[in-house]
Amino acid sequence: MNTRKLLLSTVLLSAVFASCKKDKSSDPAPVVQENISGEVSGTWAKNGTYKVSGSIIIPEGKSLTIEEGATVIMVDSNAKPEIIVKGNLYCTGTAANPIHLTIPEEMKGGNQWGGLWGGIIAAPTCAELLLEYTEMDYGGAVTTEESASVKAGLYKAAAGEHVPALYVSNVSGKLVVQNCAVHNFREDGFYIEGGSVILDHNKFYTTGLDNGDAINIKSGVLADVAYNFVYSPNTNGLKLSNSGDRTPQAYVIGYNNTVVNAGWRRPTTKGGSIWLEKTVHVDLYNNLLANDRYGVKRDKGNPEDSRSIVGYTLYFGANQTCVDQFQPSDEILTGVNDMVSTTVGDNDPKFVNYPTSTDMANGTFNTAWDFHLQAGSPALNAGKTGFSRHFSTAITMNGMAYTSPEPATYIGAYGTN
Repeated sequence: MNTRKLLLSTVLLSAVFASCKKDKSSDPAPVVQENISGEVSGTWAKNGTYKVSGSIIIPEGKSLTIEEGATVIMVDSNAKPEIIVKGNLYCTGTAANPIHLTIPEEMKGGNQWGGLWGGIIAAPTCAELLLEYTEMDYGGAVTTEESASVKAGLYKAAAGEHVPALYVSNVSGKLVVQNCAVHNFREDGFYIEGGSVILDHNKFYTTGLDNGDAINIKSGVLADVAYNFVYSPNTNGLKLSNSGDRTPQAYVIGYNNTVVNAGWRRPTTKGGSIWLEKTVHVDLYNNLLANDRYGVKRDKGNPEDSRSIVGYTLYFGANQTCVDQFQPSDEILTGVNDMVSTTVGDNDPKFVNYPTSTDMANGTFNTAWDFHLQAGSPALNAGKTGFSRHFSTAITMNGMAYTSPEPATYIGAYGTN
């Protein structure tokens, strides 16, 4: 290359680098908004911080999109804000850049069970609700006469009720929750009374102080519930019911879920892993139940739909009480190819990093625990595949297609690392 060409190339490269540097330095700073309350819609920007001082309402016919990396902080523990969704809500976090619905850091100390804000409460007019890679914590506040949900006649529409992390009530609506986390929440995780629903790859821990289930589904729902991990819910990992007698009949296909230490913190006995009642129609496959208070349990006075199928469940119990309460009875269901512990320690799932001797009533979660399976786990190559799901054909929401994941050849929410 001659000297002139070399000089020209150097100048051009310098200009490119200078342009790149200028573009980077001129990127807008992340949005910070204060004192948010009342009606909201539009877009909350990527990596923005939104400080909510009172309940917010997405009006009917409008939508709010919360972009990846946004942090929504409920700043007033006296107001205990709620998110009321009369229109549509789209939380579009990513694995690398999730959304966080939370409280100020200084309010978290010494408060394991939250109750400092409400939850997401969707009205029957909410047509679409999407949560992807969204973390919710420290909510589940008790309602008062001034609560937005009480004034709007939503959820239980009464003062004195702890609200769940997510409540949905439109039987014609669409709900997709994928790769989300709910923790340090005083009440139920999800309470769903209607819609076409996909719940997959979610995590629940430190939920339900006095009672509550991780996923609570009622009539009016067609749901695929898969690859969810639940640690130490107060009562059940899944409570499945057709109560309310809405159309359609509740029909839940639940597969490849892991539920650990369920039910032991409830002072009275009811369920303690998966509970079925009131003609709910279920197909349950490939679920791993470890150290739970009971096996899959029915309300024998008002049981599940006779078409229901239960099978390919792995049970593990680290003490005799646990093992005894897995055994088949008129209340405890077993199915084809279930692996039911008959002695303490049978069917050890061989979690990568979790001491199965941990107190079963423990509600404190160690994020270093790893519930993937080691080589040699009886859960590997023991799952059922090939069964139908409601939404192997996609739910379309906000212009995007969402499908239920394929079942795995292993049992539980996680295979090997």
